[in-house]
Amino acid sequence: MATFCCVKTTTPAERDMQETATGRDTRTAVLTRAIRANVPLRKTFVQANKGAASRHGPLRDFVNGRDLRGLKAYLIIVAACSNGDNGWSTTHDSAVWARLMDIHETATDQSARTGAWRALRRLQARKLIKCSRSGTMITVTLLREDGTGKPYDRPVGDTEENRFLQIPTTFWTQGRDENLDLPGLALFLVVAREKNWSPFPAEKAPEWYGWSPDTHERGLKKLVALGLVERREHRTKAPLSPLGFTLVHQYQRTAITRPRKPRKKTAPAGR
Repeated sequence: MATFCCVKTTTPAERDMQETATGRDTRTAVLTRAIRANVPLRKTFVQANKGAASRHGPLRDFVNGRDLRGLKAYLIIVAACSNGDNGWSTTHDSAVWARLMDIHETATDQSARTGAWRALRRLQARKLIKCSRSGTMITVTLLREDGTGKPYDRPVGDTEENRFLQIPTTFWTQGRDENLDLPGLALFLVVAREKNWSPFPAEKAPEWYGWSPDTHERGLKKLVALGLVERREHRTKAPLSPLGFTLVHQYQRTAITRPRKPRKKTAPAGR
């Protein structure tokens, strides 16, 4: 008796999709070229230092302006430029910029290119980057993360203004960023800014960060649900409270989103 087996075939359209770079592919290529395990970001982007007239950082404007696309674009620009190989700048075709921002998934080619340019112009208006274009090529240059418009230099942690948080490149290459909404991404940066097991009281959000307590709570819940942040209850002695203690929630990044330790260099084998 003859036997038959089914061979799965793909249509030309399906083959084209398989052979076309995705947004994650493009972000991975940019990060591979940057040759780094972690991306530094000044803490003043999230929150101004103590003693400032306002504790709000530039992150507030993304949240209140509901600009998730702009925030994701800014973070990948920092990742692409902050190694300094090209004077804190990077240049790509506008279609590549659109793919970096995933705009190509829901727009025609020309609309995606236009959307990418508009997103970059918003970042320029916030004094976080400078951008220029020649034909379809767009060059972006980093400015300091605090939104002052000062030239960028890599933070090294030697002063209060130069303290920085780190985002592992696997945050992008493994798609951790793709399921985050705006509150989730904003709170990821907030948690990354502080020490492990810190409290983040929602009632302080308007004063400390510039957004609502509801946004703050939704962001933390999203991070916990996705396994990017873990939460624990911490008991603090309170002699004047009815129970004699208070409970607060503390948070820290889970292992998959913490900065990666650099690999130790191995000594060459002896002859």
